[in-house]
Amino acid sequence: AFIKSSLFRFTKPFSSKVYKSSKDAVADIKSGSRILIGGFGICGIPENLLLELSERKEVKDLEIVSNNGGVADFGNGLLLRNKQVKRLTGSYVGENKILESMYLTGELELNLIPQGTLAEKCRAGGAGIPAFYTPTGYGTQIQEGGFPIKLDSSNPKGKPVIVSKSKPTAIFNGRNYVLEEAITGDYALVKAYKADTEGNLIFRKTARNFNHDMATAAKITIAEVEEIVEKGQLNPDDIHCPGIFVHRIVKGEKFEKRIERKRDPKQQNSDSDPMKSRIARRAAEELEDGMYVNLGIGIPNLVTDYIPDNKHIVFHSENGMLGLGPYPYGKEDHDLVSAIKEGASETLGCSYFKSSESFAMIRGRHIDLTILGALQVSQNGDLANWIIPGKLVKGMGGAMDLVGSGGKVIVTMEHTAKGDQIKILEKCSLPLTGKQVVSKLITELGVFCFDEQGIVLTELFKGVELDKVRKLTGCKLRLADKIRTIDY
Repeated sequence: AFIKSSLFRFTKPFSSKVYKSSKDAVADIKSGSRILIGGFGICGIPENLLLELSERKEVKDLEIVSNNGGVADFGNGLLLRNKQVKRLTGSYVGENKILESMYLTGELELNLIPQGTLAEKCRAGGAGIPAFYTPTGYGTQIQEGGFPIKLDSSNPKGKPVIVSKSKPTAIFNGRNYVLEEAITGDYALVKAYKADTEGNLIFRKTARNFNHDMATAAKITIAEVEEIVEKGQLNPDDIHCPGIFVHRIVKGEKFEKRIERKRDPKQQNSDSDPMKSRIARRAAEELEDGMYVNLGIGIPNLVTDYIPDNKHIVFHSENGMLGLGPYPYGKEDHDLVSAIKEGASETLGCSYFKSSESFAMIRGRHIDLTILGALQVSQNGDLANWIIPGKLVKGMGGAMDLVGSGGKVIVTMEHTAKGDQIKILEKCSLPLTGKQVVSKLITELGVFCFDEQGIVLTELFKGVELDKVRKLTGCKLRLADKIRTIDY
């Protein structure tokens, strides 16, 4: 009996994983399927598979699990534009105005999840782990529930039709954690650089991102690649995703290789906004030699312009890179983008990895410092920066993971919004990104620290009057014994 069983195992017919076309590869996807889609923004997306699926307009009510909403006329945006998607589960809406409009008018269900939690949900799903605890999102709507997943299409400003549920919590070693359930899918559509006929995959640079994690978590994984070789032609040491996770392979018919954000070459030597530059310059003083640092969108991204040559700082990009370099004017690579989805470059000693590993670095407190922007900050260091209900829907991206890691967090922002609208408050009025997470706040007026008693002014920029700071700050402001004057 053992001999017969062994012979069957090694002689059963093998069905080729290689498909002739992208159209054939997605031909059996049905309405109502849950599809995990790799990529970060439009970097590393399976563009040919998505194009073919969008051509099958009869396939509707899809649930897409994807980090981003992409752009309106490419990738996921094609499915959204065709109204083939019932629900999008992701972490960042991005600049897709169609997606934002569909959600705000009640046409689309939107389930927002912190980026690192999303990656880990997929990794856990592929590993057979049904749930896990994470510190990310504790004390926010992610944990407490109440986020409007679907608005009423007849009255979007009324009571939501579907809201998120609260999640169980637990305390380990004195720290609060949230219970998150794993994600699996009917299909995964992923993009790789190379594959062999066994389905082994090699990714290229930051195009690995979510592709690896999602490839493991579906019943059927379909990989779109740029090159297919015979088995044995890939160095086993170079393989990123083993073929056991991959069921279909297709060589992409054509690749547009778009980059979501490209800078105008004229910006290369031009001066940026003086006010924002001043904030970034002061933030750069916080960086110490040998630090691993994560920078958010906007003002934080300017910090790299003010780091002395004698300081060695390693920049972490949550889409899967350590050693992020400056913008490569004229040398952009579609497989190498930063967390803000614009072209990037490598520094000596850089490395690449999948999204779940990137957030393991964050969650595991291996990142020394995070600098990010904010919509609001409270007097006790609460942070809000991911949504303005009913108006602006961006998503939290990796911010909740970064501020929930327990590491040092510096916020850089303009002191007020348009019309001198107060942003530093007794209590944030917007949904929180994290509770009591801000270590230091830097605005164009000065520098503020936080302790158990509240917010403390420690530094003023030259020429700024104390009365002005008090007038534009919406909470009780304590003064340090000695206030430094910043002379630049």
